[in-house]
Amino acid sequence: MTVTVVSALVRPLIEPHLPEWVEARFYKSVDEMLEFAPHAEIGWFDLEHKPPMLEAIRRAEKLKWLNSIYAGLDFLPFDLLRQRGTIITNGAGINALTIAEYVVMGMLTIAKGYREVVRAQDRREWLLASPGRRELAGSKALLLGYGAIGKLVEARLTAFDVAVTKVRRSPGPDTLGPNDWRARLGEFDWIVLAVPATPDTDAMIGKAELAAMKPNAVLLNVARGAVVDQDALIAALSEKRIEAALLDVTTPEPLPADSPLWSLPNAHVTMHLSGRATEKMFERSAERFVTNIHRWGRGEPVEPRFDLDLGY
Repeated sequence: MTVTVVSALVRPLIEPHLPEWVEARFYKSVDEMLEFAPHAEIGWFDLEHKPPMLEAIRRAEKLKWLNSIYAGLDFLPFDLLRQRGTIITNGAGINALTIAEYVVMGMLTIAKGYREVVRAQDRREWLLASPGRRELAGSKALLLGYGAIGKLVEARLTAFDVAVTKVRRSPGPDTLGPNDWRARLGEFDWIVLAVPATPDTDAMIGKAELAAMKPNAVLLNVARGAVVDQDALIAALSEKRIEAALLDVTTPEPLPADSPLWSLPNAHVTMHLSGRATEKMFERSAERFVTNIHRWGRGEPVEPRFDLDLGY
C-alpha cells in the first residue's frame, strides 16, 4: 500500500476514484497533516499559510511525489526536494482560463474607465461622457510568458482584434526572443506579465523598462510581484509616465495598508484574486490528481512536472 496524504476538502472528489493500492489519509487540520506527513509517499499539503505546509514537507522524509494546486512554487525548499529526488507536480493551467479572463477584464476596465463609472453610481451621479474612451481593437499587446495562461490570453485578445506579440525562447510569427523585447517596449499599448518567478524574471520590469514604455502604456501583472521593481513602478505611476497598472500580485502580499499603490488613481490592485475567480479550481485539481495517481500506479510520468532547476 502507498500512503497518500491529502486534505479532507477534496475527499469527496477523489476517494471514489482511488485505486486499491492507495492508502489515503485525509487530514482535517494542520495537526493531522503534520502527524500524517512522515508516512506519506504521495503528499498534497497545500495551505494558504505556507509555514505549516513547509513543515509537512520537511517531515515527509518518505515523500516520492509532491502534488500542489499552486502553479508558482518558488516558496518550496528546492535543495531538500532535489536531494530527496522528490517528483513534483504543480497547478500549471488549473486556473489559466479564469486568469486570462481577468486580464481581459482589467484591460476593459482601464480602457473604458469602468472604475469611475462604478464610483459615479455610488454617488448617484449621471455621467454625461465616458471616463474611458480607449478601444482594444487595433491596439498592440506584448505578452511576456507563453505558458498555459499566456496562450489563453493571446486567444482572447486576438478575438478583440488586439495585435499580440509574444516573447519566447524560440522564434516564430509575432514572436520576440528573450533578448529582443526590451528594445521594442515603446511599441505596445499593453504589457502583460505571465512569466514564472525565477532568478531570470526577478525585477525584469524596472526603471529602464518603465521609461521605455509609451506614456499611455498599461502594465498588467498576473505573474508574481517580484517580477516588477515595485518602487520604480510606484514612481512611474505617481509621475504618470505610464497610464496605469493592473496588479493582481504585489510585494509583499497582502499589500501593507500604507502602500502608495492603494491610493494611486492609476493603480488597480486586485489582491491576487484572478486565480480564485472560479468555482472549478478544486474540481479540476482533483481530476488531475486522480489521473496522475493512476499514471503513477502504471509507472507512467505524472504531469505537469515542476522542474526544480528551472523554477517552473
